[in-house]
Amino acid sequence: MSLTPDLLNELDLLNLFDLSSTQGGIKIHQDAGDNKINAAQRLFDKGIISQTDGGYLTDRGVETAEHVQILVKMLQSES
Repeated sequence: MSLTPDLLNELDLLNLFDLSSTQGGIKIHQDAGDNKINAAQRLFDKGIISQTDGGYLTDRGVETAEHVQILVKMLQSES
């Protein structure tokens, strides 16, 4: 399985969520660009976020975003 541009856009969007609080949602505005707008729609369709324009992470979304953010931190570490 390769990392397609669509998948990378979804991962990038999931990395934006603040996992320190369940009250931390995001809003994707219409001027955000097609990549982010389409990524949000796909994540909504997969049951990962609560709204087509962002919203909050679902239970499944919290778990997914945790994995994404851990992976990003691991790959960015210099050790």
